Amino acid sequence: MLSPLVKSDDRIYSDVQSVDYREVPSPAALPAEPLHGPAQPNQTNLLLPYIDVKLDFEQKIYWAAMRPSQHPMITMELLRDMMCVQESVRAVIEEGNREQRQHLEYFVAASQTPGVYNFGGNLAYFADCIRRKDHVGLREYAYACIDVVYGNAMAFHTPLITIALVQGDALGGGFECALSFDVLVAEKSAKMGLPEVLFNLFPGMGAYSFLSRKIGTAAAERLIMSGTVYTAEELHHLGVVDVLAEDGQGENAVRDYIARNRRKYNAHKAIYRSKRRIDPVTHEELRDVVDIWLEAAMNLAEQDLRKMARLVAAQERRLDNGD
Repeated sequence: MLSPLVKSDDRIYSDVQSVDYREVPSPAALPAEPLHGPAQPNQTNLLLPYIDVKLDFEQKIYWAAMRPSQHPMITMELLRDMMCVQESVRAVIEEGNREQRQHLEYFVAASQTPGVYNFGGNLAYFADCIRRKDHVGLREYAYACIDVVYGNAMAFHTPLITIALVQGDALGGGFECALSFDVLVAEKSAKMGLPEVLFNLFPGMGAYSFLSRKIGTAAAERLIMSGTVYTAEELHHLGVVDVLAEDGQGENAVRDYIARNRRKYNAHKAIYRSKRRIDPVTHEELRDVVDIWLEAAMNLAEQDLRKMARLVAAQERRLDNGD
């Protein structure tokens, strides 16, 4: 069963957003038959409410895709499933350790909503909390986000190489989530950006931490302060996107990347572990930044909240029109 305690660096902290207790998959516990959809030999599917999971033991890949949604944003329910996925990965790795073998080598995070990876934070909830001065409610949500992206940034405290597959728009917290993985693969038509500055806020769930380490502080600040939504090609040129894929070929690009680098897996795994040691993103850093974000959010004026609402409406119109 899931533990309410999560390890951070060399300490245990218990003040994280609790998740539903449920069984987590391991090779011994997973069902022999798929729970939904067709499965190939040596592949098992796991049913979660908001994330579609497929474990390909032959290729040693854990595929996790956010299910199709009319409102593809980061909700508390999605965050709980993300935490369950992280526990699931650790369970599979621990089972492999007991068997003295490695069941998994790569983790891939994707989305099944056409044209959208994730629109990020629940802005309507943000505005409601701010208007009601509900600092506790907003903090609970923000801390849950930090717990998830910290787990991603640490590769769930496992030897896996983690990959974000972005096949549609990743905005705000959705972009921050994609940035928290080791490798970012994006299709050319994907757009990514941090629009928070447009309503007088900043992205507080890891953007500054991840971007500054990847492209430098000055470039990170320019990207964050511009509020611009960039194409995947532009971000590839900036060094944010690691692998640029043709439209519709994102999954194939991930498989090709893994196939090309499988013989170097041991070296790449060690390199990413070294990066986390040399320039670590700590839970304390993420928590401190999100505390700054909370203070800034609670200071937003009504005109800022109206701009936030207009952005939400624009996203909903886009989905309704199928653009």
